[in-house]
Amino acid sequence: MPRDTPRWLIAGAGGQLGSDLARVLRDQGVPDSHVLAASSSQLDITSSRSIAAAFTDFDPTVVLNAAAYTAVDKAETDEERAFAVNASGPALLAAAANRTGARLVQVSTDYVFSGDAREPYRVDAPTDPRSAYGRTKLAGELAVRELAPDLSYVVRTAWVYGASGANFVKTMVRLESAHETVQVVDDQRGSPTWSADLARGLVELARSGAAPGTYHCTGSGDTTWHGFTRAIFEELGADPARVLPTTSDKFPRPAPRPAYSVLSASGWLGAGLTPMPHWRDALRHAFAEDAAAYRPAAG
Repeated sequence: MPRDTPRWLIAGAGGQLGSDLARVLRDQGVPDSHVLAASSSQLDITSSRSIAAAFTDFDPTVVLNAAAYTAVDKAETDEERAFAVNASGPALLAAAANRTGARLVQVSTDYVFSGDAREPYRVDAPTDPRSAYGRTKLAGELAVRELAPDLSYVVRTAWVYGASGANFVKTMVRLESAHETVQVVDDQRGSPTWSADLARGLVELARSGAAPGTYHCTGSGDTTWHGFTRAIFEELGADPARVLPTTSDKFPRPAPRPAYSVLSASGWLGAGLTPMPHWRDALRHAFAEDAAAYRPAAG
């Protein structure tokens, strides 16, 4: 196979975003032979040997890293493992990409910021993570940009949900069918992001002539978790008044949650990339496209 034929390696393909990346490439007509969608059991990004084997056997020209340690609370007492997956693994991928000339797209998070801003975070805003998860993801960002500065994209996103795996939307769907009312925090603000939209954006970025660097990609617009849940209830045909507002101090967690997670899309739009749909429209499309994944189980 000629080296100029795009070959896509997806790390973390068994997860929420990884499965959508594989689906997007398939929907765009990329042959299966040009895609290696590797789950964590097939490609251990914390192992230099595993990465070397994947690069030798498949010789990717684009690497989409959707592998991550995302157990935010557990990371507070398991930071070593979180660092291995979120920082050491991306560093190994970046080193391999730099050796072979492959483009690398590294997915990161709003948690690299303090969460106390009052306007959308630009890509060059000072980072100040307040959790182990945020610290390890920031370390991964820095490693990728240092080791593959001319070949890498770091893409921060937030509030991601999709058809595969567990996520906030599925949790609220379950609670709607089990409780008359639900209490949801109304003092954390961000931009819900449908993983299918995010996957399309990442593939577009990897194919584009955009300059290597850091970008933000989330659903457009913003809301609170309370507002997001009301919209979820609306999609279910349930009364959104059953969603009651509360505050974060009523639900203490081991890891602090950012009060403000809105990310500026100015860099994304400035690079000529397609604007992300508004989060409310995306939620409607998600329920329409993957209805079975977001509906309560029958019986």
